[in-house]
Amino acid sequence: MTDTTELEHKRESLEAILQSLGRTLIAYSGGVDSAYLAYAAHQVLGDRMLAVIADSPSLARTHLSDALAFAGEQGIPVQVIPTAELDRPEYARNDANRCFFCKDELFTAMEAFRDAKGFDSIAYGVNLDDQNDFRPGQQAAKEHRVVAPLRQAKLSKMEIRQLAKTAGLRVWDKPASACLSSRIEYGRPVTPEALAVIEKGEDAIRGLGFRQLRVRHHGDIVRIEIAKDEMSRALTSEMATEFTRIFKALGFTFVTLDLEGFRSGSMNSLLPLEQFFPKAG
Repeated sequence: MTDTTELEHKRESLEAILQSLGRTLIAYSGGVDSAYLAYAAHQVLGDRMLAVIADSPSLARTHLSDALAFAGEQGIPVQVIPTAELDRPEYARNDANRCFFCKDELFTAMEAFRDAKGFDSIAYGVNLDDQNDFRPGQQAAKEHRVVAPLRQAKLSKMEIRQLAKTAGLRVWDKPASACLSSRIEYGRPVTPEALAVIEKGEDAIRGLGFRQLRVRHHGDIVRIEIAKDEMSRALTSEMATEFTRIFKALGFTFVTLDLEGFRSGSMNSLLPLEQFFPKAG
């Protein structure tokens, strides 16, 4: 737990950073990082900020509706803009750099919106911990000169959750959730059909009462990840029957439950080491 005084200094640093940005667009997905960033930007900038949600088949409908609901609860102005990353072959082929092309599409669309509407800056919700993970989207942000106020203020994921809880934001303990495309194994093309199957499967599992989960698409095989603190409910013959019924109906031949449980970014374990540690040119 971060010292209260230190966390307060970081919060003040974040506010100073936001104040310096002028009229700002916030890349907003509804997760705790982008939600807290949008909230803080609105507190500092008022009507000089706008939260922007990129809508495409890779965004689950439940996440879109919840993001809009949170913005409405907090009085945060929000705009939904369409993005077309699935139309880009380099995204759809789903190699290790897929996230770069997703963020490149997002920030290109936001730049056009910024210029048309007279905004000064674009910011997104990457945090201090994210620099230790494999995230090609951060390179796209760098190329588009998108600022990262949470990271600049040296805020970790845990600290952002603390600040959100202190502010009374209901999303403070919201489970992490990347886009639906991240559920498809690398090398398997991203298609609207595959994304729809994943979304239906995850909605069905949530309907069974599970909170933290992923549906991983491996072609004929589905690999279900459930948080370890919920695993005992999943490891019953009754639940096995339910999982089988749900995913056979969605077209999978084999239905599996991953005994390691939920791990954010578990698909990255399939990447060769040179993706993380590229050889010097």
